[in-house]
Amino acid sequence: MSRPRILSGIQPTGIPHLGNYFGMMRPAIEMQASGDAYYFIADLHALTTVRDAAVLRRNVQAVAVDFLACGLDPSQCTFFRQSDVPEVTELTWILSTLTPMGLLERCHSFKDKIARGLSASHGLFSYPVLMAADILIYDSHLVPVGQDQKQHIEVTRDIAVKFNETYGGNFLRLPEPVIRENVATLPGLDGRKMSKSYNNTIEPFAEEKILRKRIMSITTDSTPLEEPKPIEGSTILALYRAVAPPADVAEMERQFCEGGTGYGEFKQRLFEAVVKFFRPMRERRAELIADREGVEAILKKGAAQARETARGVLMRVRDAVGL
Repeated sequence: MSRPRILSGIQPTGIPHLGNYFGMMRPAIEMQASGDAYYFIADLHALTTVRDAAVLRRNVQAVAVDFLACGLDPSQCTFFRQSDVPEVTELTWILSTLTPMGLLERCHSFKDKIARGLSASHGLFSYPVLMAADILIYDSHLVPVGQDQKQHIEVTRDIAVKFNETYGGNFLRLPEPVIRENVATLPGLDGRKMSKSYNNTIEPFAEEKILRKRIMSITTDSTPLEEPKPIEGSTILALYRAVAPPADVAEMERQFCEGGTGYGEFKQRLFEAVVKFFRPMRERRAELIADREGVEAILKKGAAQARETARGVLMRVRDAVGL
């Protein structure tokens, strides 16, 4: 087989946070040279939650700038906006005509989002079909996901198998998940998983004053300054391990165990480590913000490349179903 096609997407539902960076962005950047990588900004998916046009456009631009600032290289991958490839929506409809309702009803993502207060729209319910089209329209071989997202790939494979069996051929390639076992889920300010829906995120590209204020608001216990601090379950340490050198992490862990250092000092150290870790990316980001036309040109070029692939797959599908 030639270089495997790798597909990954990120939703523009807000400014990327540390969890986005370490969970999706950095792994995607590390993989961009290991295959034919297609990375997209999932603005169509974002429509289930973002209902302000200006906010959506601003978020898309922010994700593009931040991804490029973090090291995404458009010469090594195809980077584009999901909505710039209209073939994906046509494939979504065709797939939806044979996707079993029971398959969608078993998807935990819909149940989780409803439990968090999102309105039960058709788009939210049929979200996995659009996700399947995202993957299948590019003949993807590999889709990097966390363990909690594995079901999305299983659903995609089920839909592809259903289509191929219905129309009697291997029209759609079955993708394989690449489970990111070594990617830790970072805790947010309150100790829960870092998520925009919990409003507990830390945005590394925020103004330093705001960034420091967020980090200093991390929830901690009431252990007195002079007493040893618990290492297990510490949000400060979990975040510090992600951005600080191993020697500095070991030193902080030692001071946690010894006592005599307060949480305020540890939070300040975490703030300084985050700023240092992201400083080169912040500088690159400032350059990209000053060249918005250049960023848009990258997305347009990527979309043109993605559409060329998408058209080929869609032609197979249209022919198979009789369109």
